[in-house]
Amino acid sequence: MSLLKNKIVFISGASSGIGMACARAFAREGAKVILAARRRERIEKLALELKEAFTTESKILSFDIQNYQEIKESFASLPEEWKNVDILINSAGLAQGMHKLQEGNPDDWDVMINTNIKGLLYLTREILPNMVKRESGHIINLGSTAGHDVYPSGNVYCATKFAVNAISQSLRIDVLDKSIKVSSVDPGMVETEFSVVRFSGDVERAKKVYAGVDPLTPQDVADAILYCATRPKHVNINEIILTPVAQAQSNFVVRKTT
Repeated sequence: MSLLKNKIVFISGASSGIGMACARAFAREGAKVILAARRRERIEKLALELKEAFTTESKILSFDIQNYQEIKESFASLPEEWKNVDILINSAGLAQGMHKLQEGNPDDWDVMINTNIKGLLYLTREILPNMVKRESGHIINLGSTAGHDVYPSGNVYCATKFAVNAISQSLRIDVLDKSIKVSSVDPGMVETEFSVVRFSGDVERAKKVYAGVDPLTPQDVADAILYCATRPKHVNINEIILTPVAQAQSNFVVRKTT
Protein backbone atom coordinates (compact mmCIF):
# COMPACT_ATOMS: atom_id res chain seq x y z
CA MET A 1 0.00 0.00 0.00
CA SER A 2 1.21 3.51 -0.81
CA LEU A 3 2.55 5.54 2.10
CA LEU A 4 0.26 8.35 0.92
CA LYS A 5 -2.99 6.36 0.83
CA ASN A 6 -5.75 8.55 2.33
CA LYS A 7 -3.25 11.20 3.50
CA ILE A 8 -4.63 14.74 3.25
CA VAL A 9 -2.41 16.88 1.03
CA PHE A 10 -2.98 20.63 0.73
CA ILE A 11 -1.55 22.12 -2.47
CA SER A 12 -1.43 25.86 -3.09
CA GLY A 13 -1.03 27.10 -6.64
CA ALA A 14 -2.83 23.98 -7.86
CA SER A 15 -4.34 25.62 -10.95
CA SER A 16 -1.21 25.34 -13.10
CA GLY A 17 2.39 24.28 -13.43
CA ILE A 18 4.13 22.54 -10.55
CA GLY A 19 1.11 22.72 -8.24
CA MET A 20 -1.09 20.98 -10.81
CA ALA A 21 1.60 18.36 -11.44
CA CYS A 22 1.79 17.73 -7.67
CA ALA A 23 -1.97 17.23 -7.53
CA ARG A 24 -1.76 14.55 -10.18
CA ALA A 25 1.29 12.87 -8.63
CA PHE A 26 -0.18 12.69 -5.13
CA ALA A 27 -3.64 11.65 -6.35
CA ARG A 28 -2.01 8.81 -8.27
CA GLU A 29 -0.57 7.61 -4.94
CA GLY A 30 -4.01 7.53 -3.31
CA ALA A 31 -3.84 10.79 -1.36
CA LYS A 32 -6.82 13.04 -0.70
CA VAL A 33 -6.08 16.49 -2.06
CA ILE A 34 -7.13 20.01 -1.20
CA LEU A 35 -6.72 22.07 -4.34
CA ALA A 36 -6.15 25.75 -3.58
CA ALA A 37 -5.83 28.52 -6.15
CA ARG A 38 -7.36 31.82 -7.20
CA ARG A 39 -8.69 30.49 -10.54
CA ARG A 40 -11.60 28.36 -9.39
CA GLU A 41 -12.66 27.06 -12.80
CA ARG A 42 -9.23 25.51 -13.31
CA ILE A 43 -9.17 23.63 -10.03
CA GLU A 44 -12.77 22.48 -10.52
CA LYS A 45 -11.71 20.96 -13.84
CA LEU A 46 -8.64 19.41 -12.19
CA ALA A 47 -10.75 17.90 -9.41
CA LEU A 48 -12.96 16.19 -11.98
CA GLU A 49 -9.91 14.89 -13.83
CA LEU A 50 -8.45 13.41 -10.63
CA LYS A 51 -11.77 11.83 -9.72
CA GLU A 52 -12.06 10.15 -13.10
CA ALA A 53 -8.43 9.04 -13.33
CA PHE A 54 -7.74 7.99 -9.74
CA THR A 55 -11.12 8.07 -7.89
CA THR A 56 -9.54 10.79 -5.79
CA GLU A 57 -11.41 12.60 -3.05
CA SER A 58 -10.72 16.31 -3.22
CA LYS A 59 -11.79 19.67 -1.88
CA ILE A 60 -11.56 22.99 -3.68
CA LEU A 61 -10.59 26.26 -2.02
CA SER A 62 -10.51 29.43 -4.09
CA PHE A 63 -8.81 32.43 -2.50
CA ASP A 64 -6.19 35.10 -3.08
CA ILE A 65 -3.11 33.87 -1.23
CA GLN A 66 -2.12 37.50 -0.59
CA ASN A 67 -5.20 37.91 1.61
CA TYR A 68 -4.89 36.29 5.05
CA GLN A 69 -8.57 36.78 5.88
CA GLU A 70 -9.60 34.91 2.73
CA ILE A 71 -7.25 32.06 3.66
CA LYS A 72 -8.67 31.86 7.18
CA GLU A 73 -12.25 31.83 5.94
CA SER A 74 -11.55 29.25 3.25
CA PHE A 75 -9.73 26.91 5.61
CA ALA A 76 -12.51 27.27 8.20
CA SER A 77 -15.04 26.16 5.57
CA LEU A 78 -13.45 22.71 5.30
CA PRO A 79 -15.11 19.76 7.05
CA GLU A 80 -13.36 19.09 10.37
CA GLU A 81 -11.81 15.84 9.16
CA TRP A 82 -10.14 17.67 6.27
CA LYS A 83 -8.47 20.23 8.54
CA ASN A 84 -5.93 17.70 9.80
CA VAL A 85 -3.62 18.23 6.85
CA ASP A 86 -0.81 15.68 6.64
CA ILE A 87 1.25 17.40 3.96
CA LEU A 88 1.26 21.09 2.99
CA ILE A 89 2.85 21.89 -0.36
CA ASN A 90 3.47 25.63 -0.61
CA SER A 91 3.66 25.76 -4.40
CA ALA A 92 2.05 29.14 -5.11
CA GLY A 93 4.55 31.73 -6.27
CA LEU A 94 5.40 34.05 -9.12
CA ALA A 95 7.73 36.62 -10.59
CA GLN A 96 6.47 39.91 -11.94
CA GLY A 97 8.65 42.15 -14.06
CA MET A 98 12.37 41.93 -14.65
CA HIS A 99 14.07 45.27 -14.18
CA LYS A 100 17.10 46.73 -12.49
CA LEU A 101 16.10 47.84 -9.02
CA GLN A 102 16.36 51.52 -9.90
CA GLU A 103 13.86 50.93 -12.73
CA GLY A 104 11.57 48.53 -10.90
CA ASN A 105 7.83 48.88 -10.33
CA PRO A 106 6.95 48.88 -6.61
CA ASP A 107 3.55 47.37 -7.46
CA ASP A 108 5.36 44.33 -8.89
CA TRP A 109 7.47 44.14 -5.73
CA ASP A 110 4.36 44.10 -3.56
CA VAL A 111 2.81 41.25 -5.55
CA MET A 112 5.95 39.11 -5.32
CA ILE A 113 6.50 39.78 -1.61
CA ASN A 114 2.84 39.31 -0.74
CA THR A 115 2.59 36.06 -2.72
CA ASN A 116 5.96 34.37 -2.33
CA ILE A 117 6.68 35.30 1.29
CA LYS A 118 3.56 36.49 3.07
CA GLY A 119 1.24 34.06 1.29
CA LEU A 120 3.48 31.15 2.26
CA LEU A 121 3.58 32.40 5.85
CA TYR A 122 -0.19 32.95 6.01
CA LEU A 123 -1.02 29.47 4.75
CA THR A 124 1.58 27.78 6.95
CA ARG A 125 0.35 29.71 9.99
CA GLU A 126 -3.18 28.48 9.36
CA ILE A 127 -2.32 24.81 8.87
CA LEU A 128 0.69 24.26 11.13
CA PRO A 129 -1.04 24.47 14.54
CA ASN A 130 -3.01 21.27 13.83
CA MET A 131 0.23 19.53 12.88
CA VAL A 132 1.86 20.70 16.09
CA LYS A 133 -1.13 19.50 18.11
CA ARG A 134 -0.93 16.05 16.50
CA GLU A 135 2.89 16.03 16.46
CA SER A 136 2.74 14.87 12.87
CA GLY A 137 2.95 16.47 9.45
CA HIS A 138 5.17 17.60 6.61
CA ILE A 139 5.60 21.05 5.07
CA ILE A 140 7.21 21.19 1.64
CA ASN A 141 8.11 24.65 0.34
CA LEU A 142 8.78 25.32 -3.32
CA GLY A 143 11.92 27.40 -3.44
CA SER A 144 14.23 28.13 -6.36
CA THR A 145 17.87 28.24 -7.36
CA ALA A 146 17.16 32.00 -7.19
CA GLY A 147 17.11 31.51 -3.42
CA HIS A 148 20.77 30.43 -3.55
CA ASP A 149 22.33 32.71 -6.18
CA VAL A 150 21.04 35.91 -7.73
CA TYR A 151 20.88 36.90 -11.38
CA PRO A 152 20.72 40.25 -13.22
CA SER A 153 17.43 42.13 -12.74
CA GLY A 154 16.10 39.39 -10.46
CA ASN A 155 16.56 41.50 -7.31
CA VAL A 156 13.18 41.30 -5.54
CA TYR A 157 12.17 37.89 -6.87
CA CYS A 158 15.51 36.47 -5.74
CA ALA A 159 15.04 38.14 -2.36
CA THR A 160 11.67 36.41 -1.93
CA LYS A 161 13.20 33.02 -2.68
CA PHE A 162 16.11 33.67 -0.31
CA ALA A 163 13.36 34.34 2.24
CA VAL A 164 11.68 31.01 1.48
CA ASN A 165 15.04 29.32 2.03
CA ALA A 166 15.47 31.05 5.41
CA ILE A 167 11.86 30.33 6.45
CA SER A 168 12.27 26.65 5.62
CA GLN A 169 15.45 26.37 7.68
CA SER A 170 14.12 28.27 10.66
CA LEU A 171 10.75 26.51 10.57
CA ARG A 172 12.46 23.15 10.87
CA ILE A 173 14.11 24.37 14.08
CA ASP A 174 10.78 25.69 15.39
CA VAL A 175 9.07 22.29 15.01
CA LEU A 176 12.06 20.04 15.67
CA ASP A 177 10.53 18.68 18.89
CA LYS A 178 7.13 18.03 17.24
CA SER A 179 8.13 15.27 14.78
CA ILE A 180 7.15 17.51 11.86
CA LYS A 181 9.14 17.33 8.66
CA VAL A 182 10.13 20.44 6.69
CA SER A 183 11.58 20.27 3.18
CA SER A 184 12.49 22.74 0.48
CA VAL A 185 12.52 21.77 -3.20
CA ASP A 186 14.43 24.35 -5.24
CA PRO A 187 14.33 24.00 -9.04
CA GLY A 188 16.16 25.90 -11.72
CA MET A 189 14.62 26.47 -15.13
CA VAL A 190 11.14 24.90 -15.33
CA GLU A 191 8.93 25.54 -18.34
CA THR A 192 5.55 26.62 -16.94
CA GLU A 193 3.46 29.80 -17.10
CA PHE A 194 6.14 31.41 -14.89
CA SER A 195 7.84 33.49 -17.59
CA VAL A 196 4.55 34.37 -19.30
CA VAL A 197 3.35 35.84 -15.99
CA ARG A 198 6.68 37.57 -15.40
CA PHE A 199 6.48 39.26 -18.80
CA SER A 200 2.80 40.22 -18.49
CA GLY A 201 1.52 37.74 -21.06
CA ASP A 202 4.28 38.23 -23.66
CA VAL A 203 4.48 34.62 -24.87
CA GLU A 204 7.22 35.24 -27.44
CA ARG A 205 9.49 36.83 -24.87
CA ALA A 206 8.77 33.99 -22.46
CA LYS A 207 9.78 31.38 -25.07
CA LYS A 208 13.22 32.97 -25.34
CA VAL A 209 13.92 32.12 -21.69
CA TYR A 210 13.98 28.41 -22.59
CA ALA A 211 15.47 28.71 -26.08
CA GLY A 212 18.22 26.17 -26.73
CA VAL A 213 17.65 24.45 -23.38
CA ASP A 214 15.81 21.27 -22.44
CA PRO A 215 14.24 22.65 -19.25
CA LEU A 216 12.73 20.83 -16.31
CA THR A 217 9.05 19.99 -16.56
CA PRO A 218 6.50 20.49 -13.78
CA GLN A 219 6.37 16.69 -13.50
CA ASP A 220 10.13 16.58 -12.80
CA VAL A 221 9.67 18.90 -9.84
CA ALA A 222 6.55 17.07 -8.64
CA ASP A 223 8.60 13.85 -8.64
CA ALA A 224 11.16 15.48 -6.33
CA ILE A 225 8.39 16.71 -4.02
CA LEU A 226 6.84 13.25 -4.01
CA TYR A 227 10.22 11.77 -3.10
CA CYS A 228 10.44 14.06 -0.06
CA ALA A 229 6.95 13.01 1.02
CA THR A 230 7.53 9.27 0.76
CA ARG A 231 10.67 8.79 2.84
CA PRO A 232 10.53 6.63 5.99
CA LYS A 233 9.13 8.24 9.11
CA HIS A 234 12.59 8.88 10.59
CA VAL A 235 13.99 10.53 7.42
CA ASN A 236 13.65 14.21 6.52
CA ILE A 237 14.86 15.60 3.20
CA ASN A 238 15.95 19.10 4.14
CA GLU A 239 16.56 20.41 0.65
CA ILE A 240 16.64 19.31 -2.98
CA ILE A 241 18.19 21.52 -5.66
CA LEU A 242 17.45 20.35 -9.19
CA THR A 243 18.28 21.90 -12.54
CA PRO A 244 18.32 20.90 -16.19
CA VAL A 245 21.59 19.27 -17.21
CA ALA A 246 22.41 22.43 -19.18
CA GLN A 247 22.13 24.66 -16.09
CA ALA A 248 24.73 24.82 -13.31
CA GLN A 249 23.11 27.69 -11.41
CA SER A 250 21.01 30.76 -12.18
CA ASN A 251 23.79 32.49 -14.11
CA PHE A 252 25.34 29.52 -15.91
CA VAL A 253 23.30 28.00 -18.73
CA VAL A 254 24.54 26.37 -21.91
CA ARG A 255 22.22 26.86 -24.89
CA LYS A 256 22.25 24.75 -28.03
CA THR A 257 22.70 26.66 -31.25
CA THR A 258 21.09 25.59 -34.51
